[in-house]
Amino acid sequence: MATEICPDAAALRLGRRGRALAQMDAHDLDVLVLGRQANIRYVTGAPQLWIAGTRPFAPMCVMMRTTGEIYLNSTDDEGVPGEIGRDHLYGLAWNPMTLIDVLKKIDGAATARRVATDAITPTFAALLPEAFPNAELVDAEPAMRAARRIKTTEEIAAMDTALRVAEHGLAAAVAALRPGRSERTLAAAMLEAMAAGGVSTPATQDAAWVTSREDPWRRGPVGDVRAGELVAFAAGALADGYVAEVGRTCLAGEASDRAARELCGRSDALYDRLLAACRPGTDTRELLAAYEAAGEPIPPMPVAHGLGLGFDPPVVSETLCAAGESERLDAGMVLAVTGYVWRRGVGAVFRRDTVHITDRGPEVLTAGPSWRVH
Repeated sequence: MATEICPDAAALRLGRRGRALAQMDAHDLDVLVLGRQANIRYVTGAPQLWIAGTRPFAPMCVMMRTTGEIYLNSTDDEGVPGEIGRDHLYGLAWNPMTLIDVLKKIDGAATARRVATDAITPTFAALLPEAFPNAELVDAEPAMRAARRIKTTEEIAAMDTALRVAEHGLAAAVAALRPGRSERTLAAAMLEAMAAGGVSTPATQDAAWVTSREDPWRRGPVGDVRAGELVAFAAGALADGYVAEVGRTCLAGEASDRAARELCGRSDALYDRLLAACRPGTDTRELLAAYEAAGEPIPPMPVAHGLGLGFDPPVVSETLCAAGESERLDAGMVLAVTGYVWRRGVGAVFRRDTVHITDRGPEVLTAGPSWRVH
């Protein structure tokens, strides 16, 4: 197995960078100062090392609008694209003033009028004006969200790796399902298969759980799976920076269950309505309306969320929409769309697919089968 750290393919990184520069123009931003890893990889195409764990904001990447030049925090050039020269790399530093001195020396820093950051701490809020003395500090997230919400053709292809790994993990967990197996065993089967596929970082916390027969929004008792229980599986993989997700529900055991089959029929009806709402120009509230039209209660968890380099907007939930958080779907967006139906005494059927919104309508990128109750 290759261990060399390589930058993203040229077409992939240059396409993303072009979108970011276009949004800098649209939002009148002279300089981007980025600290969030997904945003940094979006504009640079460089997979950075030594970034695990939570950390406060720091100016880890700078991009200039007029020249397109990028300055990147990196101790060496491993994985750094050739167009970012070694003279544009700067090392890690504990002292924030060291980083400010680096920014001061960037050509154009002294004359920049609008500098945007994707996050900031009180320390750097006080220090960045020293590096950009004539600039107004503004929020970079609107520009970065606008750039990232629409995926390029190369991004859709790049997501395929993460999706196939997630599907492989899901298939392994389903193959291990039988009465007497624990949820941990099923989760282990999924994660082992994903690791064998080269991904040791799952994108979701959950992997397998018994659905509750008593409460629609809770899980069943933790322990060994019993015959006749509906078991939900959720697989998410983070591969080459991109996240993809898939979810399915299976019946433990071989016995036929009429009530469970009827629940699967309800799930299919809901799913068809959800897909119908995944079209350009549709408001995200239509995804919630799909539940109402199908006669299903809207779950408290999001019914859809964006996918890409990490998790992208939108996040579609009843609570957020009630607060006025909704937006239009556009061609090029990729969503993880979730269907969830429940019946007392039976359990829940959970389904999640990765869906690409195109001018022709929704394209389901998930290739794995929708497992059904027999």
